[in-house]
Amino acid sequence: MSFILIYSLAYILDLCLGDPNYFFHPIRLIGLLINGFEKFLYRFKNKKISGGLLTLSVLILTFIISFLVARISIVLEIFLIYTTLATRCLGNEGQKVFNILKKGDMEKAREEIGYLVSRDTNEMDEIQIIRSTIETVSENLVDGVIAPMFFAFLGSFIYLQGHSLALPFAMTYKAINTLDSMVGYKNEKYINFGMVSAKLDDFVNLIPARLTGGFIIPLSAMILGLDWRNSWKIYFRDRLKHASPNSGNPESAFAGALGLQFGGKTSYFGKFQNKPTIGDKIKEFNVEDIKKSCQLLYVSSFIGLFLLIILKLLIEEL
Repeated sequence: MSFILIYSLAYILDLCLGDPNYFFHPIRLIGLLINGFEKFLYRFKNKKISGGLLTLSVLILTFIISFLVARISIVLEIFLIYTTLATRCLGNEGQKVFNILKKGDMEKAREEIGYLVSRDTNEMDEIQIIRSTIETVSENLVDGVIAPMFFAFLGSFIYLQGHSLALPFAMTYKAINTLDSMVGYKNEKYINFGMVSAKLDDFVNLIPARLTGGFIIPLSAMILGLDWRNSWKIYFRDRLKHASPNSGNPESAFAGALGLQFGGKTSYFGKFQNKPTIGDKIKEFNVEDIKKSCQLLYVSSFIGLFLLIILKLLIEEL
């Protein structure tokens, strides 16, 4: 079965079913693997080296296991590729906050957004909740959708023992992403131990983030009748303002398309930070902007899939 058909089926499964929530989810298993290695390796004095060994060990095991599993069954391969995607999951999370805000339940909305962001949510007003939701959707479009697609696409050109490396590449990317989310913090505990994981996550997202912000989101905005010209304008102007080398790419394109301004005063762990602003405040935040951001998410995921399929066909014809 061709990569295009396999990946299209995985994408359809994601749109129809969303992220499966069960104990043996591959990403949860990767998380358990990280926890197990961390307990052993964190005891060593040189945290940079032990953290690097953590990253290397998890990635090698993830790659090998994914490759072996992909050889068992095409059905299993499709299912596992599907678990690397999070379009429906992200859309559902945004929709949850939208529905709660429409009912006027601020307490419940603060609780729900607290599952999505690391910032303090107890004192958030409606505008801050809306802004945080849209920022989260835009940022996670890269690591939850476009980047896994991108690495599966790269892996589809490489064969080992007659089997494509699409799944191992996509799952190894998700392992890098999970490592960053678990140990890639710049706090006292992880500043050295998680350095390799954080740097590697920044590196592997360089191309997907710029492809998403510089092309996929503006094109999706055009299809949806949003301000695609402003999306490009804000992308090129503000993409480097974010503390992350990659997050500013999708966020700036989203901000421009929706006519909103991200960033500003934000509370983390009881301390306020004045984050650089991204975008122009053409209008104030409105709860309907969450729905627009989810629409932008879905269309962007489809454009990403369509783009990679076209590139796959073109390259194979050469």
